[in-house]
Amino acid sequence: MREVGILETWLAILLIVIAFIGGSALGFFLARKSMMKYLEENPPINEQMIRIMMAQMGRKPSEKQVRQMMAQLNKVQDKSK
Repeated sequence: MREVGILETWLAILLIVIAFIGGSALGFFLARKSMMKYLEENPPINEQMIRIMMAQMGRKPSEKQVRQMMAQLNKVQDKSK
């Protein structure tokens, strides 16, 4: 009779651990997917930010330079996917 109680306890602990691991994995992947979607819709660096950064470095960027930098950033982002 006592062995059945211990077995049920271990089974309950095992199920709790499995549920915790499964929930953590699912939460991680859902959070990652939503973050990637957010960054795709709202890129962290845009043309205006590039102009501001170059102005802070004491340069007056031409439109061609800004577009080249954006193209390079987009190329790096595409490679990482």
